[in-house]
Amino acid sequence: MDRQEMASFLRSRRERLTPDRPSARTPGLRREEVADLAGISTDYYTRLEQARGPHPSVPVLTGLARALRLSGDERDHLFRLADAPVPVPSASDRVRPSVRLLLDRLSDDLAMVITDTGDVLAWTSLAELVFPEIVGGNLFRLFFRSGAPSRIPPEDREDVARAHVADLRATLARRPSVRGFVDELLESPEFARLWAAQDVAVRRSDRKRIRHPVGLLEFDCEVLLSPEHDQRLVLHTPATTRTAARLAELSAGKVRSPWTPEPVFPSSA
Repeated sequence: MDRQEMASFLRSRRERLTPDRPSARTPGLRREEVADLAGISTDYYTRLEQARGPHPSVPVLTGLARALRLSGDERDHLFRLADAPVPVPSASDRVRPSVRLLLDRLSDDLAMVITDTGDVLAWTSLAELVFPEIVGGNLFRLFFRSGAPSRIPPEDREDVARAHVADLRATLARRPSVRGFVDELLESPEFARLWAAQDVAVRRSDRKRIRHPVGLLEFDCEVLLSPEHDQRLVLHTPATTRTAARLAELSAGKVRSPWTPEPVFPSSA
């Protein structure tokens, strides 16, 4: 723990805040005001600013970050100065502005925004035509727990399932808070079997085959990760000229109905 650096940092963050007191003659909050907001004693906080305080606990650091209105980066810096584990952010259920900007620029393509736990947050119109059953839902629940017929060719399912499970294990390592979601999925025998293999791998690119009323669709998938890895922009590019033609047919509304899945073999259809 770097007491001197922490003392200087706390003092600088306190002094930059604007007091609510109209009669304030000096910049910044008083030490007792910060202590009250953080839920600690004034003596405790004073000793921290004088580099002679005890090692602060995680709740104390969290209270100080809140009281001093620290940004995410500043909060992480405070935790590192105290040799405390940096808090792991929870996944956001709102699309990050930078990710939304990219998705908007891909409006004519097949793209979607997915959280690291499989929630589909946003999508292009073409993505909704190709994957109507997943938009607004959860990929992992649909795949392992829904019981609905899968549009993944049967011979591809094992590889896809392994990739899903390995990716979710990487997420659990970053964010232990998803443990409850993993426990839910472990009720699936297929998920439990693959989870026991201990595979770990963040998905970044893949080849995907989908059975669809217009025929078999084959895509090259690229996954762009947010800095926190909690949101991904997934772009599907046609891997064959036949897939490109079938997407054009789909966009034009020429879809056979009702749909009976066609047999799919290891070679491209």
